[in-house]
Amino acid sequence: MEFPKGFLWGGAAAANQCEGAYLLDGKGYSVQDYLPHGIAEGLADNPDGFNLKHDGIDFYHRYKEDIALFAQMGFKTFRTSIAWSRIYPTGEESEPNEKGLRFYDSVIDELLKHGIEPVITLSHYEMPYALVDKYNGFSDRKLIALFVRFAETVFNRYKGKVKYYLTFNEINAALFFPIVSCGIKTPKEQLSMQQVYQALHHQFVASALTVKACREIDPQARVGCMVIGLPVYPMTPHPDDILVAMDKMRMNYTFFTDVMVNGAYPFYAQRFFDDHGISLDITQEDKEALKHTVDFISMSYYMSICESSKQSESVVANIVSGKKNPYLDASEWGWQIDPKGLRYLLNTMYEAYHVPLFIVENGLGAVDALIPDEGTFTVQDDYRIAYMNDHLVQIAQAIKDGVEVMGYTSWGCIDMVSASTCEMKKRYGFIYVDRNDDGSGTIERYKKKSFYWYKKVIETNGDILQEKKE
Repeated sequence: MEFPKGFLWGGAAAANQCEGAYLLDGKGYSVQDYLPHGIAEGLADNPDGFNLKHDGIDFYHRYKEDIALFAQMGFKTFRTSIAWSRIYPTGEESEPNEKGLRFYDSVIDELLKHGIEPVITLSHYEMPYALVDKYNGFSDRKLIALFVRFAETVFNRYKGKVKYYLTFNEINAALFFPIVSCGIKTPKEQLSMQQVYQALHHQFVASALTVKACREIDPQARVGCMVIGLPVYPMTPHPDDILVAMDKMRMNYTFFTDVMVNGAYPFYAQRFFDDHGISLDITQEDKEALKHTVDFISMSYYMSICESSKQSESVVANIVSGKKNPYLDASEWGWQIDPKGLRYLLNTMYEAYHVPLFIVENGLGAVDALIPDEGTFTVQDDYRIAYMNDHLVQIAQAIKDGVEVMGYTSWGCIDMVSASTCEMKKRYGFIYVDRNDDGSGTIERYKKKSFYWYKKVIETNGDILQEKKE
């Protein structure tokens, strides 16, 4: 397998899922403190009740130990987020929280000490809850300036240290779970499409103005967007299925990249808006702002879905549902496994935009069994190795096709709290963290079999990957 020189091998995490220390050193409540059972369950009344994310895996205190483990694997990059509520606890303070900034100073310096490039997500489902409560998140245009100010604080602080930023994690998740993506607390059943797309418009403007600010403050840095990458196949060759799949593919994710890469709403958006009674408040200033387009596209990829004009069995893909593909196997959580879908996704995205692509989330969530191993413990996770091998092979094929792929950061490179279900038993990492769903455990770290496999993948720049014989 051939990967380009300088390919960014690494792993990814999110502040709210790994850091813990949920109110320490001046941090304010985030939306995650009101989601103790995960994204799908909705808001709780009490932010101080039991919530695994309050302690996470204690990355806040163990980041040096964890980064040393990443360095042992040979990581070239590590993607994480800066929790907005650590820097501006309510989102509206006149000055940033210095203790929060010092924590990220330490994390970034530790990464650089080990030769690991930080990739910083500015908003990874972590909006200060005060902005949710006061403004209903990005429903209010005021959030644009508040987010850009937060981003400018980060850019000024880490100028010359951070080369890669992402604006909004999985921005298209707003269609499915608007509470985490854009901070809208209105119950989904009461939320109109007009409200969702107006909030999304505010996010698009905020993202574009963030790109503009970064170019002014730190011209050497590059800013990308981030979407759920979700190929949609027609269930059959019937023309109706073809058209349904096309519409789903457009409105599930290419609508978002069209705006953020091309700098304007795509041609097909107006019919969609007309058909659904959507009339957006778009100012001339907004249109000018959108012209500040991203440098690259980053994406999560876990699976593909099918779509049909007829009723058929559905499956969940990340946080998106679609029709079940009868030709694919599935994980323990029902996510269908489709490595070739990643090659297809990369090709279609590059064909459309001709900008660099970055896979910043991909991995297998599974129940791992910790077993004794020569005085310590490990996990024999051959299933994870097989999953990742097959996906990396398809990335190599896409590169051979001519696609420009910047790098690959495996999701949950260290076990942490699941975003969708807020549990520990759904593990993605190369590193096992001894914590359970009830909060028990030592929080000690143990290397899985996949730890040594991924180390070898990076050492050989992918040369040890094995293409499956059909």
